[in-house]
Amino acid sequence: MAAPSKSRPELVPGTLEMLILTTLTRGPMHGYGIARLILDASENELQVEEGSLYPALQRMLMKGWVTAEWGQTENNRQARYYRLTPAGRRQLGAEISEFRRGISAIEKVLRPVEV
Repeated sequence: MAAPSKSRPELVPGTLEMLILTTLTRGPMHGYGIARLILDASENELQVEEGSLYPALQRMLMKGWVTAEWGQTENNRQARYYRLTPAGRRQLGAEISEFRRGISAIEKVLRPVEV
């Protein structure tokens, strides 16, 4: 009998934009590259699906947090490359701060629990 497969954790609601913005601090990237870097950096724990990634990128474009332009991938294919804007960098700082406050509050609730 095969061992049960380990399921990946779901993204905490509200963290997708923070992860995308963080990824773009490394420079312009296309959608597949963003998803791949998040998966690699999380040691294969966080997988961002196309159905979540591209709508999030579109929302961030509309808010002015990222810009986009067409370019060629390393495989000579056309792809849209996303770049972090100064407004996106400020938003990333705000999102990280809010995330850390939330984690701190959760830790306070979990502190008395022994498993």
